[in-house]
Amino acid sequence: MTQNPHLAFRALADPTRREIMRLLTEQDMTIAQVSDQFDMTRAAVKKHLTMLSDGGLITVEVRGRERLNRLNPEGLAPVFDWLSFFDRFWDTRLNDLKTAIEGESDD
Repeated sequence: MTQNPHLAFRALADPTRREIMRLLTEQDMTIAQVSDQFDMTRAAVKKHLTMLSDGGLITVEVRGRERLNRLNPEGLAPVFDWLSFFDRFWDTRLNDLKTAIEGESDD
């Protein structure tokens, strides 16, 4: 399935969702376990988890009546790809600046 990178960026835009992702680096969690970490309703947490899932940043495994939320590191690939473009841009610009400065010091 091709992931829409806009959904990943939209999911990452919210600090609560970024904190949920950080929590999921430590362990997989149910909605109840995630809710226990925040001062908000389970319904609000569910909306955040849905955004993360839609963005491909987490996966959800159904186990009986529970939904186990798991970090999906591969979901960050479109974000890294986008950021790497700018990393290359700055590398080129900084190398050009270094060359220019070194050229001036030779005078």
